[in-house]
Amino acid sequence: MALTGGKKAAVRKWTAVALTASMLVTMMPLAAYAGDTWPFKGESAHGSNQPSVHGYTSGQIANWSPATDPYAQKLRSKVPLQNRILPFASTQAKPTLSTNVKMMNVAGDYGNAFIENAPYTNKFAQYHFNFWQYIDYYSYWHGTASAYTPPEYYDNLAQSDWQQKWFEFGMLNIPNPTYTDAAHKNGVLSLAGVFFSNNDRGQQTYKQMIVKDGSGNFPVAQKMIEMAAYFGYDGYFMNQEELSPNVATADIPAYIEFLKVLQSGGLYVQWYDSLSTSTGANTFARTFNNNNISMLHDKVNHQAVTNSFFFDYGVGNTQITSASSYLASYNAANGTAYTIFDIGFAGLEAGRDRFSSAQGTALSSKLSSGLPRLSLATLGADFVHAGLDEDMGQSWPVSHRSENNYQWMTNVRDQLWWSGPNLNPKNTTVSAANTAADVYADNRYWPGIASVIAERSVIGSTNFYTNFNTGHGLSYYKDGAVSSNSEWSNMSLQDVPVTWQWWQDTTGNRLTVDYDYGTKYDFSATQRYQYEKLGGYKGGSSLVLNGNLNAENFLRLFKTDLSVNANSKLSITYNKPSANDASAAYIGLIFKDNPSQVVKVAIPNAGNKTNGWITQQLELGAYAGKSLAAFGLVVAPGSSAIAGYQLNVGQIRIFDGSAIKPAAPSGLAITEAFVDTGEMNIKWNMDTDYSKVKQYDIYINDVYVGGKYDEVFYIKALPSTAGTLKVVPIGADGLEGFAATLPFNLNAAASGISVNSQENGQLSVSWVNPPNAAGNTTVSLRSLNWIMTAQPIVAQQTAAAGATSVTFSNMPINGDDFLVTVTTGGGSSVSKSGHFIDKIAEPYSEQWSWNGNTLNLPMPNTRDWRYMYVYENGVAKSFPVTYISGSAGSFAKIIRGRTTKASLSFTSTAATVYIVMEDYAGNKSQPLYVRS
Repeated sequence: MALTGGKKAAVRKWTAVALTASMLVTMMPLAAYAGDTWPFKGESAHGSNQPSVHGYTSGQIANWSPATDPYAQKLRSKVPLQNRILPFASTQAKPTLSTNVKMMNVAGDYGNAFIENAPYTNKFAQYHFNFWQYIDYYSYWHGTASAYTPPEYYDNLAQSDWQQKWFEFGMLNIPNPTYTDAAHKNGVLSLAGVFFSNNDRGQQTYKQMIVKDGSGNFPVAQKMIEMAAYFGYDGYFMNQEELSPNVATADIPAYIEFLKVLQSGGLYVQWYDSLSTSTGANTFARTFNNNNISMLHDKVNHQAVTNSFFFDYGVGNTQITSASSYLASYNAANGTAYTIFDIGFAGLEAGRDRFSSAQGTALSSKLSSGLPRLSLATLGADFVHAGLDEDMGQSWPVSHRSENNYQWMTNVRDQLWWSGPNLNPKNTTVSAANTAADVYADNRYWPGIASVIAERSVIGSTNFYTNFNTGHGLSYYKDGAVSSNSEWSNMSLQDVPVTWQWWQDTTGNRLTVDYDYGTKYDFSATQRYQYEKLGGYKGGSSLVLNGNLNAENFLRLFKTDLSVNANSKLSITYNKPSANDASAAYIGLIFKDNPSQVVKVAIPNAGNKTNGWITQQLELGAYAGKSLAAFGLVVAPGSSAIAGYQLNVGQIRIFDGSAIKPAAPSGLAITEAFVDTGEMNIKWNMDTDYSKVKQYDIYINDVYVGGKYDEVFYIKALPSTAGTLKVVPIGADGLEGFAATLPFNLNAAASGISVNSQENGQLSVSWVNPPNAAGNTTVSLRSLNWIMTAQPIVAQQTAAAGATSVTFSNMPINGDDFLVTVTTGGGSSVSKSGHFIDKIAEPYSEQWSWNGNTLNLPMPNTRDWRYMYVYENGVAKSFPVTYISGSAGSFAKIIRGRTTKASLSFTSTAATVYIVMEDYAGNKSQPLYVRS
């Protein structure tokens, strides 16, 4: 929510020369075809100190600690996994669908970002998943560059061609924490992605992951358990697709033991069925059999290996019948009780086949009488956003999907994929003619996920609220007024989505229903929407109904299991900009004891035009003792049709007074203020009881700057350099608790901080004193993150009153990150991040070995390497890279992330062999002789 434009992160290492080349993020056969992601620009560009998610190699996992992992504290999800209410078929859009059928969604988050994948930022046009009610598991699919990959490697060539990415993707892609927040709010498990392939992870191989220590333990598995607990996600989607060489059959027992360790850590693990345990080949059974069952269950020791399988695409009736028969026999022979809906997920290639006839055929081949015969999984359903330009026939540098005025297309495409061809989960009949060509889709073949998956819900207890907030906006609204005029994205702020988009019961015209993001929301290119744009009441959006109201219309909103008591009430905040008319509006209640009846509770004077937002409170005590199974909004025209009818709903709250008004959080503090870039990090002591506090909202001088259920927050663009910082808890009934406040004044702090790190180990810090500065100035320095020194650097100096510089001696020259903080006498503390000058490269230090004339070189684990040179008799040896064949694909060095994994083991008869490492800054190490 910006005032200042961002810069590339100063705490990362920068390269002297930008490189170009390639790395594929899609693969066959697990291949989601969708558009690449390009860095945001202008005010939305990544902030100098903005947290971002990065990838991990096995070596980095083995050495992982949150104390040395960049931004780790700000990449955590604290929202606990919420329980879903019990199934109730009578309120389903399709009552015949069984909730035994589960759904896995393997897709990107925030548009599939490879570098600078921020948890929250000032960018509206990103992918925001809004259909949690149809899925049980979400695994994040795209890969992210390993930490300290210089952002400039993601140059124009790398962006224009997926085969031109010359940087390393980690084999582990942890979830974006805000997506985990949203998943957990909806009872969905959030899974990290593990991926090994022949092309896409360079020198990385499963062998590095399943290494045992001297005690026979798996350090990487133990750390993966620790990381899941720390970051707050629930398990792993394991995709093993290496070949040439294949997985060694001798390694498969250890691989199974590794997976069992993850199980012992309480994690959910889904296995992509891509491995023949008899040959180690990358093959796809698409059913259960004696070969692959060992990756699910250890029948000798009666232990779970994984929780379920993602079967490769092409699963049809023959394979499903075989799997069901095999499971029945296996259960009988081994005393297990597996059901195919719990452990078998048939894959659909969402990102490749999209809305095509092939997609419709692929789905129908998994059905019997219209019902799934096993659970389902999709890869790449974020194509609705990420693949927009491709579907428009556009290519780089066109990026309409990152432009705000194309987001209405993303919304419609998302609804077509999930709700079905009529944007109505009640009616999923495909269209005879394509009426979705305006959004570069086709609604003649794909019936939508809602046609085969029953909707779920977490809305129970006695309290519920929604602001119809989708997790992004073009402004942020507080009580119907603009609090921040900046665009934003933050999935942590997404409300539980409307259960049905859009199920309307009517004998007349279906109204247009949409999320209204305000006057800056540009849908001028379409005739689909004609409403007056009002924006949100609290958050970024409101729910809008408009059109020709010619019959009663019941818009079903939420599936629930809410207990009604004598104190229960419902408040609705709405805005009716259309003229006074004879229309009526009601809350439509469906109770569990009579689900065929819609009980209408009138909203008084709902036909009157409002002067802005109004709130009306309705009594529900008359229905005490009942269970509310669903509710929605009923609007009716009166005696004649009403053209141009519009009603915006900004908030609905159901409550009974049991929610406690949250106390003000203690310990509010500014941890770093980056005055020269307009950024700030803050912290407070959070209430860890999620039943009492749902999130914390943060304001500066009453301008909204973000929110999250957490105890730390990064502010990208300060709206003011002085005033009051305020953190407000939100209770279970949607109301604000008591605020914590903290005055600050950065105008009374130093500015213009400059740091000069020199090759002689001296580091000088200079600054500009504020007006009327008095007293000594304290300058502290500490190193950050993945340090290359034996211990973190911690130093401090005191400068006399009026001084404007200090110099530290004996500082590193290895490129480590640092944080400098300047505190003037009687003033505020301000900070600047950076990195020490980089004049050294670490030599190769892994446990190399010879087996005859075969040299085995374990993958370098140092964070700071770009090239690895192997000299035979003084001549640099050439190595092949992925995606380029023949002599054109060989280079006289091993290139991090691109040289094939087979290059780490080769035969040499040379008399002398030595290795030289080169880092991102162009420094070369001393040679390490492995034969002389």
